Amino acid sequence: MTAHALVFVASPEDKPAYREALLMLGRVALNRKLPPPDVLSGWESAQWIYESVDGELRQEAAAAVAEMPIDWALVPVEGRRKKLLVADMDSTIINVECLDELADFAGIKAEIAAITERAMRGELEFEPALRERVGKLKGLALDALRKTYDERVRLNPGAATLVKTMAAHGARCVLVSGGFTFFTSRVAKDAGFHADRANVLLDDGAALTGAVQEPILGRAAKLEALSSEASAVGVGESDALAIGDGANDLDMIKAAGLGVAYRAKPLVAAEADAKISYMSLEAALFFQGYRRAEFAA
Repeated sequence: MTAHALVFVASPEDKPAYREALLMLGRVALNRKLPPPDVLSGWESAQWIYESVDGELRQEAAAAVAEMPIDWALVPVEGRRKKLLVADMDSTIINVECLDELADFAGIKAEIAAITERAMRGELEFEPALRERVGKLKGLALDALRKTYDERVRLNPGAATLVKTMAAHGARCVLVSGGFTFFTSRVAKDAGFHADRANVLLDDGAALTGAVQEPILGRAAKLEALSSEASAVGVGESDALAIGDGANDLDMIKAAGLGVAYRAKPLVAAEADAKISYMSLEAALFFQGYRRAEFAA
């Protein structure tokens, strides 16, 4: 059977949680007569390598650390360091949903955010939900885009480290968003992505027209982006890491060799290979076996 690494990540400030996780997961490892863990970063991350894995190990590990403020993953050792990163933007690489923040400048944030939440939970089809929300912004002055970016968009903790570290080790990094190119082009530059894909908001030179350029980049297009980017660099989808939080990210997350749910909706968290619920995006590097000393500045 394929060798796997059982990795956990804790906050460096929360040493009690680190010790407790080490103890609980150590018991799981001890029952299987494994050697002591390999520390990836002191007080942050450690791993055990299993030469073979049965169907019970994931359940045992999950039970051992249930409700603990740590993130963990059980990942194959072979091909562990991914050669392609495909990441969602809104609420994944950045801290906000840009469309909701744009709506705030139009005075309808609560209305738009409610639709966004339902779409991200998979309760609404993404494409019509996007058209509906953009339609409600007809007439919004274009300076609202700049204000949204300047005043509200921030990279999530660890985002730049994740992207720049993978890029420094030869991976192609692509931002793929159901949001808009105005934001992805800027966020991609800030975080260090090689390229970005997103939707185009249409305007008349002064204000939004209430329309988005077709075809819309949604759930199927994100999966296609993963496939085409993998082909372009000559690797398989198994060599990719895909990360996101909403239902429109689910297909690419399930197709990737390592699919990570970042503070995700329940539907996505249930289907992903691994979750980041507590730590920064740097956890995705530890899942791949990177050590803190290898992280890019």
